[in-house]
Order: sequence, then structure tokens, then C-alpha cells
Amino acid sequence: MEVLGIDIGGSGIKAATANVTAGALTMERVKVPTPQPAKPTGIVAAVRGLVEQFGWSGKAGITFPGVVADGVIRTAANLDPAWIGVNARDLFGSATGLEVQVINDADAAGLAEMRFGAGAGQQGTVVMVTFGTGIGSALFFDGVLVPNTEFGHLEIRGKDAEKRASERARELHDLDWAQWAGRVDEYMKHLEALLWPELFIVGGGVSRKSDRFLPLLSGLHARVVPAKLHNDAGIVGAALVGA
Repeated sequence: MEVLGIDIGGSGIKAATANVTAGALTMERVKVPTPQPAKPTGIVAAVRGLVEQFGWSGKAGITFPGVVADGVIRTAANLDPAWIGVNARDLFGSATGLEVQVINDADAAGLAEMRFGAGAGQQGTVVMVTFGTGIGSALFFDGVLVPNTEFGHLEIRGKDAEKRASERARELHDLDWAQWAGRVDEYMKHLEALLWPELFIVGGGVSRKSDRFLPLLSGLHARVVPAKLHNDAGIVGAALVGA
């Protein structure tokens, strides 16, 4: 079964069709910049444009970088606050004419990794952490998602963790890999002290360069592995939810 997956991020919006049985993209991924300011009107127009570009008329799943409760946006840390309180499922559905489902972006990526990637078959507690414009998180116990965890907003040294340890923070503060790995290490030790997972899965676009920083992490008891689906995990997870 093919479903269109759309992954909304703070800097880009990615889309592709995915086979939800195989967990693989079936068409080349398309990416457009996230409109700035990232208000509902602009993002809805971008999503509608992607749907039209694919000529899509089937089911669709859409991720959102914030808390999503029954289709309603509750937080929007890296998008415009005008999103808060909006029923995104209804908004995207009416704008595209499609049957859509909306889910937190990191939760979507985690679902894909637990089904098809680095978390497949893993029991106990698993935490996926995505490093991008912000830090997303997905928490699983025995394969079951605990939604909307938002662990990127843990306070470290008086700031949201994502302000110090996201990929955007690495670029903004011109950190080399060792310097950034030190911040990631500090953040993940905080997470481990709270959750004691058996496995950490590290996702987001930076997961393709995991050899640059994962070997520099130290002192964690859990296994730490890169996401197998890399930055396509959000699209595949969106498609899973939309199916």
C-alpha cells in the first residue's frame, strides 16, 4: 500500500510516497523550504503544492514539529505560535481534499525506526532523538509509543536543550564535531538519568554523519545507534500513520 508522507520541519518540508509494508520510499523525495514566517497559511500552501506536484489523491500522513493531540496543535517551538490551537488534521484535509492524519514529527520517525529500522524487535525502553532545527524525541516501551514527549525542551545549563545541542545550534555557534558531541553527550546523559533506556536511536539529517560524533559520546550505559532510515524516517512514519 502506498501513502503520501509529508514531513514538516523548521527549515524544510519533505514529501514522498512510501510503501507502508516495506517501509521504503517509492518516489524520489521532494523538499521545499519552510515558509517564513511559518504561519498556517504559508505552510498549508506549501503542503498543497507538494500534493499537487505528486498528483496525489490517496491517503496522506503529515508530521508537525510540536505536540499534536487528536489532530490539534498544542506547541510550535520552531514554527509560528499562530499554529497553537489549530486543528491541523482538518486544515490540511480541507486544503488538499485528502484524508490526512497528523502526528508529531519525532514520533513519526520513531514509529518508522521501530517498525523497519534500528529499533525493530527491540523490547524494553527505547528513546529516539532527532537532531535538526530543534531536538525531537520519541519514547517507546515494548514497541508501544508514548506520544508527544518533547524531551528537546529539557533544561540544561538554564536553556532548552535544543538551544545548545540541536544541529542548528552546532551551525549557529560554529562548533566542531568534538565540541558538539560534548553537548550531545551531556544532553543524552540527562535523558538516560531520567528514562534508563536499553537503546538510543539518533535520527535527523545529521544521522548520515553519525561516524563524526557518535564515537565521541562517552559514559552512556544504553546502546546508541544511528537511525537506519536516516532523514527519510519522518516521511515513512507519516505514511504509516496516514495508512
